[in-house]
Amino acid sequence: MTGGILKAPASHAEAGPRPAGDVARLPVLDVRELTIGFHTEGGRVDVVRDVSFSIAEHETVALVGESGCGKSVTALSLARLIPSPPVSYPSGAIRFRGVDTLAMTRRELRTLRGSGIGYVFQDPATALNPVFRVGFQLEELLQGGRRQRREQAAALLERVGLPSPLACLDAYPFELSGGMQQRVVIAMAVARRPGLLVADEPTTALDVTIQAQILALLKRLQQEFGMAVLLITHNLGLVAEAAHRVNVMYAGMLVEGGEAETVLTRPAHPYTRGLLDVVPRLETSGGRLIGIPGAVPVAGRLPPGCPFAARCQRADAHCRATVPGVDAVPGGAEHRVRCFHPLREREAL
Repeated sequence: MTGGILKAPASHAEAGPRPAGDVARLPVLDVRELTIGFHTEGGRVDVVRDVSFSIAEHETVALVGESGCGKSVTALSLARLIPSPPVSYPSGAIRFRGVDTLAMTRRELRTLRGSGIGYVFQDPATALNPVFRVGFQLEELLQGGRRQRREQAAALLERVGLPSPLACLDAYPFELSGGMQQRVVIAMAVARRPGLLVADEPTTALDVTIQAQILALLKRLQQEFGMAVLLITHNLGLVAEAAHRVNVMYAGMLVEGGEAETVLTRPAHPYTRGLLDVVPRLETSGGRLIGIPGAVPVAGRLPPGCPFAARCQRADAHCRATVPGVDAVPGGAEHRVRCFHPLREREAL
């Protein structure tokens, strides 16, 4: 379910086929020690720091956290959609099928965008140009003559479940509902059959029924096209249904990561536990939700130690003075946490 209520995490079969064998060791995307900064009048401000993760063929990996944690900046940076300046990529690597996108030329980036990495952005109403018809915006992504491109565009709209695709091609975006606009955006994102689809909050502006339809559509297209998916969201209910692995981001850093089922049922970082505590659960319907006190610190004004220390009940003087490293969680396959005092299993959920 996608309306925010957290139920038991989906099995890997429900989330989609898992990579296996050699495929799992050859990621579509491999991000290593990425740091991203913005140039300001006061100097460079790092908004993403030391981020590392990978996505294998056919796999869905979620990146979760509160607003302002750096999720969208990380996603946009994969294809260098944020221009430099104002953004600066001072260190790290972003490898798509083994090639570092940070070293690509402008021509190579144009090929990467759409053909290699496709994007579904947060708000379809702003992702589509209101002054051009849907057909014009979709057909310019396709190859061939005018008639051929129109036929391809209509087939794409039909594939994403839009009724009367020819009528939709002649419509302006504002003439379509929010769910229909999102389907158009998805059609544009997969038009060139990318190897990686980045879905940035793809269901945020939609009602619960349409959210479920969009999630089912993304799963189906992933299987049809064999895409890897990076799902950016704050909705842990969505993660439980759709993701194989999950990375939790806070103040520009990854603080926990691992198999989705493990992280959602046995969180090791207090921040992850806090995110789970504020999600309604079917078995405790009507109970009071416990919020996380405070707010995400502003980039450029981070505390000297762990960025979560000011909001964490487990923090001590060491936490407030030193940034923790990444450690393996005992008993969890590929489960990692950045915390001096991680939760023990009996403290999880």
